[in-house]
Amino acid sequence: MYIYIREQSVRRELQNSKMKLFIYLLILCEVPLLLSANHDYRDALSKSILFFESQRSGFLPQDQRITWRGNSGLGDGSSRGLDLTGGYYDAGDNVKFGFPMAFTTTMLAWSVIEFSDSMPSDEVRNALVAIRWATDYLLKTVSQSNRIFVQVGDPISDHNCWERPEDMDTARTVYSVDAPNPASDVAGETAAAFAAASMAFRSSDPGYSETLLRNAIRVFDMADTYRGAYSDNSDIRDGVCPFYCDFDGYQDELLWGAAWLRRASQNDSYLNYIQVNGKTLGADDNINEFGWDNKHAGINVLVSKEFLEGSVYSLQSYKASADSFMCTLIPDSSSSHIEYTPGGLIYKPGGSNLQHATTISFLLLAYANYLERSSHAVNCGSISVGPTSLRQQAKKQVDYILGDNPKGLSYMVGYGNYYPQRIHHRGSSIPSIKDHPQFIACKEGSVYFNSSGPNPNILIGAIVGGPGEDDSYDDDRADFRKSEPTTYINAPFVGVLAYFVANPNPS
Repeated sequence: MYIYIREQSVRRELQNSKMKLFIYLLILCEVPLLLSANHDYRDALSKSILFFESQRSGFLPQDQRITWRGNSGLGDGSSRGLDLTGGYYDAGDNVKFGFPMAFTTTMLAWSVIEFSDSMPSDEVRNALVAIRWATDYLLKTVSQSNRIFVQVGDPISDHNCWERPEDMDTARTVYSVDAPNPASDVAGETAAAFAAASMAFRSSDPGYSETLLRNAIRVFDMADTYRGAYSDNSDIRDGVCPFYCDFDGYQDELLWGAAWLRRASQNDSYLNYIQVNGKTLGADDNINEFGWDNKHAGINVLVSKEFLEGSVYSLQSYKASADSFMCTLIPDSSSSHIEYTPGGLIYKPGGSNLQHATTISFLLLAYANYLERSSHAVNCGSISVGPTSLRQQAKKQVDYILGDNPKGLSYMVGYGNYYPQRIHHRGSSIPSIKDHPQFIACKEGSVYFNSSGPNPNILIGAIVGGPGEDDSYDDDRADFRKSEPTTYINAPFVGVLAYFVANPNPS
C-alpha cells in the first residue's frame, strides 16, 4: 500500500512538475512579445534617422556620428568634369541611384512636415540634416539646363564586388538624360523632393527653402514637357535596369510632383494641373501601392488633404480613391484584400517587403490626421472607419517591425537585444577602415560576405527587407531580399515613429 501511495504521490509531483515546466516554457515563448509590448519609440526614432549617416557618400563632416564610416566617392562626376559627390547609397551596395534617392528625400521631408510636432527638437534637427544631405546632392544633379544626372556608379561592376565604399575602385559611370529625351519619373520625383523639402526648411532656413522651391518648379517643367520614362532611353537602360527601372510608368510621378508643388507653393496652376490631368495620368486607376516606383496611393492621400481641410470639392475623386485604399487595409472591411502574414504583417511579394509596411503605415497615420482635423470618417461598406482605427492598424505594423512578431525579432538593427546580425551590406560586413586601414580589393571582400559570423559594424537603425509571407527570417547575408536595408524603407518610418513618440497608445 505504501508503495502504491508513494507511486501516486510521485506521479502527482511529476505531473505538477510537467505542468510547471509547460507553463514556464509557454511564458518563455511569449517573453519577446511581453517585453516588446511597450516600445521605446523615442529610441527607435533616433536610430531610424541615424541610419542615414551610415549611407552617406562623399566627404563626411566632423560631426559624423557613425564613426566606422569614412570618406568615399570623392571623384564622383569627375569623368564629366562635374562635382557629383554626396548623396546616399541606396542600400547595401555603393551605387547612387537617383530615382529611389529622390523618393527617400520626399518621404523624409513629408515626415518632418507631417509629424515634426511629435519629434523631440534634436531629432527634428537630425532629420533636416538627413534631408539636406540628399537635397544638396540632388541640386547638383539638375545644375545643367534640360539635363538630369540620374545615377552614379556602374551597378554591374559594383555588384560583382564585395567592397567597402571607402575602397571602391569600380567604375563610377555617370548616367544622365538630356532633353528632349524623357525622364519624367526621376525628374518628377526630384521636383517632389525639392518641393517637400522646401516646406521642411521654410522656418529654419528660408533662403534654402526658396532655392529648393525654385528648382522644383524648373525640374517639374522639364518632366512635364518631355514626357516618358527614363529607363526607356537606350543609352542608360542597361545601367538603371533591372535595379530601378520605371516598371509602373511615369504618369504617377507627374501627378505626385504637381501635388507637392501645389502644397508647397499654393499656386493655383498646380491645382488646375491635378484637376485637368488626373484622368489622363491615371489618377482614377486606384492602384493600391505606394513606394519608390508607384506613387498612386500616396498621391490620393496627399491631395485629399486639400479636399478634407480646404474644402476643394473638385478633388473629391482623389478622396474617394484614398478612402478605397484605406478600406483595403481594414480586415473587417468587405473590400479588404491586402495580404497579411500569420503574424499580422502587411505582405506583398517581390522582396524587401518592409518597404510596404513602412510606407503604408505612414499613409494610415497621415490620412488619420486629415480625417480627424476635418471630422470625417471612411465608409467601408457596412462599417465606418475613423482615425483611431487607422492609427491602430499602423501601430500593429510598427510593433511587428520592432519585435512583436512570431520570432520576437526586431527588424531594426540595433533596436532591442535581438535583431539581425548578418545583414546584406558591404560596409557593415567588412572590417571598418578605422580598424583595418589596409585596402580590401573587390574579391578580397568575399571572405566577409561568406562568413557565418555577425557583421563587425552595427548598422544602427537599419530596417532590413524583412520576413517572408510565413513570418520566416533566417538572418542570412546572401538572402538580400530579406536581409538588405534600404533608405526608402527607413524614410517613411521616421514620420511613423515620430507620431508614436507622442502617441504611444492611440485610442
